Amino acid sequence: MNNEQVNDTVDKSLLTNLVALGIIIASFYSPHYADNIKAVGIFALSGAITNWLAIHMLFEKVPLLYGSGVIPAHFEEFKQGIRRLIMDQFFTQQNIERFLQREEDSAQQLFNIDPLLDRLDYDKLFQGLLDAITESSFGSMLAMVGGTDALMPLKQPFCEKIRLTLTEMTQSKDFIEALHEGINARQISGDLVDNIEAIVEKRLDELTPEMVKQIIQRMIKAHLGWLVVWGGVFGGLIGLGFSLI
Repeated sequence: MNNEQVNDTVDKSLLTNLVALGIIIASFYSPHYADNIKAVGIFALSGAITNWLAIHMLFEKVPLLYGSGVIPAHFEEFKQGIRRLIMDQFFTQQNIERFLQREEDSAQQLFNIDPLLDRLDYDKLFQGLLDAITESSFGSMLAMVGGTDALMPLKQPFCEKIRLTLTEMTQSKDFIEALHEGINARQISGDLVDNIEAIVEKRLDELTPEMVKQIIQRMIKAHLGWLVVWGGVFGGLIGLGFSLI
């Protein structure tokens, strides 16, 4: 909890208690309805102090008060609650599968093989073809018609044909299905869930009661100051009603 949140809570509690105390003091000087005013102040002060003590007892152990310091005392349960919240609400296998499926579908729609084809060494591919022909039984026949130089006019048509064939292949239904099978969302999501859970467990094991207390304080304590305010308000109303009976 930062200093601004702490000060905000303290200010609400302190202001409520001072107002209630001021009402009590004012009752001693009021010429009219002194008993009613005093009852309002006393009940308001008791309501505010009771709620402030209840908030304090959530986070701190108070001697002789059973049940105080409940959050540090049960920090293991809070740790498990945090783990369940993270894993059961956010990183479920179904959620991860849906995310991976969306990413996979998006990747398929945007899949563009042109940058990959531009990086291919077509000269090397053509040289590989020449080497295969030379080393085969056609090598001797090729030597009779001028050797590999006779095939050089085929280089440009060969490279263009290879590029066209690869482009058509990557756009085929079989290729897309093979890509889909290679990216197994279910298997990936299962492994990912296990890894995330292991990370969460490891991090939670590092938590101490003091750290758990601070986490919960940051989440809720700044808003609990209003309990003191409303405790004083409703206490004062009850005191007023009691004094009129």
